[in-house]
Amino acid sequence: MRKSKAAAAAAKQPHHAAQNGHALPSRLARYLDPDASLDKDQLLDAVHWIRQAVGLACGLLWGAVPLVGVFWIALFFTISTVIVHLYYAHLLKIDEEDFGGHAALLQEGLFASFTLFLLAAFMDSSIQLGSLLRSPSAEIPCWIFVVHFIHSFVQLAIMDVMS
Repeated sequence: MRKSKAAAAAAKQPHHAAQNGHALPSRLARYLDPDASLDKDQLLDAVHWIRQAVGLACGLLWGAVPLVGVFWIALFFTISTVIVHLYYAHLLKIDEEDFGGHAALLQEGLFASFTLFLLAAFMDSSIQLGSLLRSPSAEIPCWIFVVHFIHSFVQLAIMDVMS
């Protein structure tokens, strides 16, 4: 007799149970568990993607309101840095010296996040301005996407050369 997919998955589940008696964690829950052991690459990836999410959220918020000026950019950097520091120092409770120190952890993904922040803020405010003015000339310029693509490509090329 053939087992159904659900029965086969249920049979495999005890083999993948997490340590410390916890239930099977999702991939995301592993990055939030202070008892989970993350290697340097996994932690830096988590920090990078946290920064990208913060950059996108702040960019959309700043563009929707619209908040402009050096104060708001400095506030974005502050929020992003505080969230990353709270993540690795207080939530995960790791020794930052094992991962290259505070500087390495705090700068991971910073400029990519800033680019995403500016792109989201600019796009959001341009879309709102275009819908308010009902003007075809208020469309989002396509060069912004080209600049972001070139930045991402150069960043990947540099990472490939360095590894």
